[in-house]
Amino acid sequence: MPKLIFIISVVVVLLSMLAFSATYTVRFTEVAVKTRFGSAQSIVTEPGLYMKWPYPVENVTTYDKRTRLLTARSETQQTADDFQIIVESYLTYKVDQPLKFFTSFSNAGDRAEDHYSKAEDDVLRDLLRSAMGETSKFKMGDLFSSVADESKLPDLEAQVLASLNGTSEGTKPLTDYGIEIISVGISRIILPAETTDSVIERMGANRDRLAERYESEGRSQARAIRAEAQSQASKIRAFAERRADEILAKGEAEAAPYLAKQNSNPELAVFIQNIRLMRDAMARKFTLIFSAEDYGMSLFDPNVLKETQGRLPVPQQNPAQTADADGSEG
Repeated sequence: MPKLIFIISVVVVLLSMLAFSATYTVRFTEVAVKTRFGSAQSIVTEPGLYMKWPYPVENVTTYDKRTRLLTARSETQQTADDFQIIVESYLTYKVDQPLKFFTSFSNAGDRAEDHYSKAEDDVLRDLLRSAMGETSKFKMGDLFSSVADESKLPDLEAQVLASLNGTSEGTKPLTDYGIEIISVGISRIILPAETTDSVIERMGANRDRLAERYESEGRSQARAIRAEAQSQASKIRAFAERRADEILAKGEAEAAPYLAKQNSNPELAVFIQNIRLMRDAMARKFTLIFSAEDYGMSLFDPNVLKETQGRLPVPQQNPAQTADADGSEG
């Protein structure tokens, strides 16, 4: 009985090993390349469970159909205006033709990861580094702009992608490797110290030019405003002078008959004007100031009173007159 159980167990293990080596599974995110004695035979794209001859007769390599990311090392690039910048880029790709991909990179090993590593190290990174030379067609101001949506970084990425998908002299197109580049991007741009100083100096010069231009425009506008104000002031002044002349002429015309009558008897006219002046002046509270030298005003001079004090006789009354005055009062 124990011997039978042992035999059954061995058979089950052998059958399991046979089933494992004679079957393979393809997921819906994968594509498989089946080889026979190392030579590619067919491609399986539909997901499911499939049969094959055990290794080493047949072998299956599965590749992920999803997009993969490759990050390149930072490289120094030169712009069209002779600035040095350090660019870090990346690309996304996928295995578009598994059979060509297997044929190109299967010598790296049996695993799919070995094929990916060889494709990235030997082909994609070198091509991306070469394609980033498109940076030399752009100026620093094109790549970095203070205005939103005016940077040409997307244009640079598009040209790098076009360069990768194109055929360069001396290199095979990526389609021969079974690779499709999906996108190219620039993840970071670093300015070296000398480039930073140069950029800052150029920005300062640009700001100085803008400030000078704005000041010149301001002075021009100020001159135009002053000229307009002077023109308006001249028009208003001329209008006021004309109006004043009209009013003066009208007043002179209306006063002419009265002046003619006053000229017939000028002394009477002067007397009437003096009377009118006195009447208008005495109609409100006022103060008159006379000189002590005027006629009749000398007695108001304090010095005159002091000089005459003691020299003028004081009148004396006699007793009889005083008595009569008292009696009469009684």
